[in-house]
Amino acid sequence: MTLRGKTAVITGSNSGIGLGIAQEMAKAGANVVLNSFTDRDDDHAIAVEIAKTHGVEARYIQADMSKGDQCRALIEKAGVCDILINNAGIQHVAPIDDFPVEKWDAIIAINMSSAFHTTAAALPLMRKAGWGRVINIASAHGLTASPFKSAYIAAKHGVVGMTKSVALETAQEPITANAICPGYVLTPLVEEQIPDTMREYDMSREDVIKNVMLKRQPSKEFATVEQMGGTAVFLASDAAAQITGTTISVDGGWTAL
Repeated sequence: MTLRGKTAVITGSNSGIGLGIAQEMAKAGANVVLNSFTDRDDDHAIAVEIAKTHGVEARYIQADMSKGDQCRALIEKAGVCDILINNAGIQHVAPIDDFPVEKWDAIIAINMSSAFHTTAAALPLMRKAGWGRVINIASAHGLTASPFKSAYIAAKHGVVGMTKSVALETAQEPITANAICPGYVLTPLVEEQIPDTMREYDMSREDVIKNVMLKRQPSKEFATVEQMGGTAVFLASDAAAQITGTTISVDGGWTAL
């Protein structure tokens, strides 16, 4: 499977799932544009390393996904966007009657509205190129719900709905739109939470992972960032040309319950 000659723009991709997807896209031959809200030497060094490792073009563009104009500017600065991967996201947990308004606004902006802005800016480039893929990183929480995560769940449900709408608008074009719905993925951020959770529950690492963190994930195994990237590469491939307007769950059986 090769994506040689295609360019993938991945939001929120200097770590975690986004970086995993960028690595797998580059491994498949795609040029990649990485993004986050910071503008550090380390961010640009990631792009340099990806280019060196995989023999592709890679660059980093700073843009704050909470701001619509910067979302659109990211696509404009990229110049080409054959594959758009909307991955940027944040989380906050609180009862809805105590949920800080500023956290609600930020989660809706970054997790959902950013995908609207980048997609609106990218579709004209895809149409000009005669080919395109929109891949939204939603969540198992885009299909189900949990308490105390009202903003995140609202945003991820919204992303799934918007994905379907974009797919219908582009159904007679060589452009597809799909959403990946991960369960719990082992990212550096999740890894950092394990020791604190072990202390909180006075449990072993194995028990914390299986009985606390992966309580709702029947496989009792984390998904990996490489698996997220592999799923995205598949959706960008010719094999997935007639897959559009749907979700692919990578959740260890979570949404089968």
